[in-house]
Amino acid sequence: MSFSDYKTALVTGASSGIGAATVERLCAEGLEVHAIARSEDALKEVADRTGCIAHKIDVTDRAALSALTTRVQFDVLVNNAGVDKPKKFLEADDGDIDLLVDVNLRAVLHLCRLVVPGMVERDRGHVINISSIAGAYNFGGNSSYHATKAGVSMLSNQLRIDVFGKRVRVTEICPGRVATDIFAHVHGDTPEIRERFLDGFELPEAKDIADAIAFVIAAPVAVNIGHMEITPTLQVMGGLQTAKPQHPYSGTEGRG
Repeated sequence: MSFSDYKTALVTGASSGIGAATVERLCAEGLEVHAIARSEDALKEVADRTGCIAHKIDVTDRAALSALTTRVQFDVLVNNAGVDKPKKFLEADDGDIDLLVDVNLRAVLHLCRLVVPGMVERDRGHVINISSIAGAYNFGGNSSYHATKAGVSMLSNQLRIDVFGKRVRVTEICPGRVATDIFAHVHGDTPEIRERFLDGFELPEAKDIADAIAFVIAAPVAVNIGHMEITPTLQVMGGLQTAKPQHPYSGTEGRG
């Protein structure tokens, strides 16, 4: 499918960063873009700039999502909304876990449930799930985030099986570090955080991810780009660490 085959798009997490850049790019391609976010002022600014249709909706509000997807048939679904509470899992609390599962995974599942059957019925559609390199690679702490993004990755694979035989495409896009305001939202907007994550690094920008989304949508109908990993040139995943025990095993532990 090319852009001319699609008329409507739904983008979550659309008030800033990758979501806002995606809204702008899809609007420029002539789609009627419905943008979802919690931040009303930021969402209004995106709507004023792009001409998108703004909806102040929390992606955990299942009733609001159902009402919107009942009114509008969406040809493109971009599941971009996500949150993080970075800390070691040993220090996680139930609120952290529930928030990440609700936003990063449960909302994606429900939006696919609401939107994909219509795509299958019309034999036309494209689901784009923004996951993360955290769904495939391990780095320090943040286990809940890794788990939810791995769930999105597996969902993307499974959706292709569930829609097999129909012209419904599914793409998982896995960004590494991208120069957006996510770090300020998660860690705080301080000079120390900007120096830690942004200053001096050569990083992809939100518009680069939006360009990748446009690329996979614009591919011919016979082409499904299923997985795309986008990282800085100067970023690498993986590594190996080996630790010595803090208390060497004496062989007497557990004996009475």
